[in-house]
Amino acid sequence: MNRPGLHVVLWLCILVLSACGATSAGEKGRTVRVRLDSAQLASAHEGERHALLIGISQYDDESWNDLRFPGKDAEDLGRALADPRRGGFRSVTVLSRPEQTTRAAVLEALRALAAKPWRPKDVVVIYVSGHGTLARDTRGDLQRYLVMRDTRFRDVQGTGLEMAALERELENLGSRRRVLVLATCHSGTGKSLLPPSVLDELERTKGAFPPRPLEEESRASLVLSASDWGEAAREDDALGNDIYTHFFVEALDGRGDRNGDGAVSATEAHDWARRHTWTYTQGRQRPSVRMTEVGADPVLLSGALTQPGQPEVFSYSPRLEGFTLKVDGVDAGELPGGVALPEGKRKLGLHKGGETLWEDTVALRSGERRALDALLREFVEGHKRTVSLEAGMLGFLDARSRREVLPSTVLVGAGLRLDGLLLEQRLDVGVDVSVGQGHQSLRLDVGGNVPVRHRAVMVGVTVGPSWEWGRLSVSTGPRVAALWLQRSFQLDLLNRDESYLTVWPGWMAGVSWQLSARWVLEAKGQLLWAYVPMDGRTRAVGFGGLMLGGGYRF
Repeated sequence: MNRPGLHVVLWLCILVLSACGATSAGEKGRTVRVRLDSAQLASAHEGERHALLIGISQYDDESWNDLRFPGKDAEDLGRALADPRRGGFRSVTVLSRPEQTTRAAVLEALRALAAKPWRPKDVVVIYVSGHGTLARDTRGDLQRYLVMRDTRFRDVQGTGLEMAALERELENLGSRRRVLVLATCHSGTGKSLLPPSVLDELERTKGAFPPRPLEEESRASLVLSASDWGEAAREDDALGNDIYTHFFVEALDGRGDRNGDGAVSATEAHDWARRHTWTYTQGRQRPSVRMTEVGADPVLLSGALTQPGQPEVFSYSPRLEGFTLKVDGVDAGELPGGVALPEGKRKLGLHKGGETLWEDTVALRSGERRALDALLREFVEGHKRTVSLEAGMLGFLDARSRREVLPSTVLVGAGLRLDGLLLEQRLDVGVDVSVGQGHQSLRLDVGGNVPVRHRAVMVGVTVGPSWEWGRLSVSTGPRVAALWLQRSFQLDLLNRDESYLTVWPGWMAGVSWQLSARWVLEAKGQLLWAYVPMDGRTRAVGFGGLMLGGGYRF
């Protein structure tokens, strides 16, 4: 991209495979943050829009049952895209007659599309409604195929249209806004039928769902799906369409304009269709989307930008699926998807099952689109320091040293931990300072029990890795501590001060619990080994301590 917001490479493949049968109900992205005024927004969307819509209802091989609405799906979407008040597309080509839906005819239409004098700012939309299936390609890899009118059930690899081949045709286009929305059955139900060999293989596969074909990780920037993996895409008599397609077309009349900028983008249309499809099917069909790259300039399918829209935050990442987005403490919706928010500082949070994954205050400006994945990454990478206040006990491990040298001492102190500071962010570094004093009795060789005042200052450095499991974090590693100790004996016959400085090697282990996005509770234990000079003798002793405290991440 030479200029942010002016060149976007989005692939969108709208493959809506309508429900089969004769019954009535049959993802790593990178964001570009920009702020554009109205003139820049209008300039960014200059260019023509073209669509190729394919609806395959009839099949030569009786193994593929005929479908009811694919042709109507393509025609209904075509009317919406061609309508000057809605899509305003320069050209809309609908292939729905039997002679137009053979493999050769579809490939010829794709090549004719590639022969157009495309400009980088032009938009192309491909839509296919029909059967889908899985088969092994010539390399033995599992691939998704579109079933053409003349595709043979026993020779899918030789007569079907491989998704990879469709992608190659799209790559030949001169447009840099190639739109690919993939909505297809994945499990061999609904519109998707599988050859016996593939079906047997998938039935032998362990796990809840069969393995995803290679095409599932498409190179397209945006892949919209009418159903999730393992689900069927459905037709509905009451709607007279494929369910997802019905609501997708509905979004293009302006109802899908989430951020109020005057236009409906591909993701806005998908989110509208996703929510309504989920509700209409009572959760049996979950449209999904996978992204590999999202630009600041979304592909527009309907309307025209008249003003910068409200700020948007979104996520289509599988790892955040099922999380609830909260805005200023109020539920804004479940992911995947996006929401439009008022401009200004907003407290955003991700929650699931009563647990908080992330919370932070984010400044949002008009016209921005912010990926939650990027915000989460910025938060994690930007919060690598923790300052803590600590209190605990420190003392010798053996009873003799506690009686004769120094009793267990209460310490208070402060610590600083720098996460991922060393070895390519693999090791954390912690520095702490603690002080303590006391007034107790020691058993000395002279005088029996002697009252002693003592003061201690300890400075320690710890280096080691850490591991996280949800809110729980565990760290450990070698430690070096310097101890300065002063003792004051106060007797009639003995009144003197005694002090020394020593450096001890040892080991530290700690555990922390994340209370919120910034506050943590911590517990640290340490073991040290030292040669302590006392009373004219040097003793090899063990030293241990336990510190409890609270920390603030920033």
